[in-house]
Amino acid sequence: MKMADAWNGAALAALVLAATTLAGPGALAQAPPAADAPKPAKPFVAPEVATTDAMRQAAIAGVDARAKMAQEMVDQVFSYAEPGFQEFRTSEFLTGVLEKNGFKIERGVAGIPTAWTATWGTGGPLIALGSDIDNLLGLSQYPGVPNIKPMVDGAPGHGEGHNSGMPMMIVAALAAKDVMEKNKIPGRIMLWPGVAEELLATKAFYVRAGLFKDVDATIFSHVSRDFSTSWGPGGNNGMVSVEYTFRGKTAHAAGQPWEGRSALDGVELMDMAWNFRREHLPLTQRSHYVITNGGGQPNIVPGVATVWYYFREQNFQSIRELYQLGNKLSEAAAMATDTTVERRVLGYAAPNYSNKPLAETAYANIKRIGMPQWSDDDRAFAKAVQETNKLKAEPLATEVSPLTAPGDRNTFGGGSDDIGDIMWTVPTITVRYPSNIPGAIGHNVTSAMAMATPIAHKGVVVGAKAVALTVLDLMTTPKVLADAKDYFQNTQLKTQKYDPVLGPDDKPAIWLNADVMARLRPKMEPYYYNPKKYKTYLEQLGITYPTTTPK
Repeated sequence: MKMADAWNGAALAALVLAATTLAGPGALAQAPPAADAPKPAKPFVAPEVATTDAMRQAAIAGVDARAKMAQEMVDQVFSYAEPGFQEFRTSEFLTGVLEKNGFKIERGVAGIPTAWTATWGTGGPLIALGSDIDNLLGLSQYPGVPNIKPMVDGAPGHGEGHNSGMPMMIVAALAAKDVMEKNKIPGRIMLWPGVAEELLATKAFYVRAGLFKDVDATIFSHVSRDFSTSWGPGGNNGMVSVEYTFRGKTAHAAGQPWEGRSALDGVELMDMAWNFRREHLPLTQRSHYVITNGGGQPNIVPGVATVWYYFREQNFQSIRELYQLGNKLSEAAAMATDTTVERRVLGYAAPNYSNKPLAETAYANIKRIGMPQWSDDDRAFAKAVQETNKLKAEPLATEVSPLTAPGDRNTFGGGSDDIGDIMWTVPTITVRYPSNIPGAIGHNVTSAMAMATPIAHKGVVVGAKAVALTVLDLMTTPKVLADAKDYFQNTQLKTQKYDPVLGPDDKPAIWLNADVMARLRPKMEPYYYNPKKYKTYLEQLGITYPTTTPK
């Protein structure tokens, strides 16, 4: 076989050109600006709102009255442990709770079977409350023990604590609803779940389907070790998730390799070209991949091979340029290996940008509520998790974090959250509530260890109180919503507009994780929480709290 049969000069030139030429004159080719030193925080001044003290006390009491409900919901969702697009038990459970409490449910929204909306109320503003519900593959973990101990080997688990957010929002919504009914306050509340957030695969489709077209403001929540919110650019990255499938020609890998064209060679060449190119990309970008199909067995030249990429950057133009660069390298690799390549977008996440007037309103309520009262048992368990897993020793926080502004944050990239797509559609903030342990590693079983313990339950209760009060502020104070919309239109959208890398033919990747759950769900079902028989999930599992030695 001649060298030209596998790698002709034109193909090699295309690959070299793709791997060395700058993608364009935009932000991708520019060096990141130097980070400014954080500015001293100005004293926080709470905005004026019309919510009365009596309304606030009633809402707080409404959350306290539902503390047991919150604990059961947090534990129940933890036990279901469902990954992206497979949150069937979770969604059925949560919508059942809301339906019993007078919310109208619309299921299967945006063409996603596990997505839904739950709406209550009439007239007034429409306030949306959302949080994620999916978990992570391979992170099965017993709660309440400080060492790594899977409940089901290889099964998914809540290693980011998404089991707690929607229970928190439901309790907040019900407490606000009680006060609105008693005081005849007009307004509507819409709850919605973040499906497949760990795949960054749904919220752009929610926006495209028009789920937020009538929404006045959105409050999103995410588990944290602190109690906080922020405004302005988030400092994290947006991203696009892309699958590249190469197709070649099978042949006997030893007997007639010259008859084959290896799709895996195309994948590996693309990956090699991308890794060479990293040196010449801005420090803000993050990109990573996994080979999801590398062929069947060694003695068959792979006819089909697939690689899955995440391309992350800080603004819409740069994300699109990274995506275009990835496409260029894939095509060059296909030319060089005499294969073909096709691509499909599996998900998208816009850069985060939080609304200042909404953040200031929510932060006033975060300060009003304050941190949970941690017990000696809580502190002992947190310390045991840190020491057992060699994490940084840091006590559970006892004071709320400051309200952060753009100058207070790192601006050199990092992870992504597809709440950004909603942030660029309607005024939105994220409230971070203190349900996890300082030092726990993200996307790791250490972040699951506390998520069905009193630490998680207490964080959900204080978070629900702050959100309930903020909902009432938005319902009773038109100026806050007017200021939020003004900031959204005249500050946030002044230099950037929502521009997702999502085509009209792109569809939600609802097939993802189906095979995993078909195989593992029967093994997981015996571990589902039964609140009618056990007060807590830890009791059902026979775990004493706090367990401070490895089990």
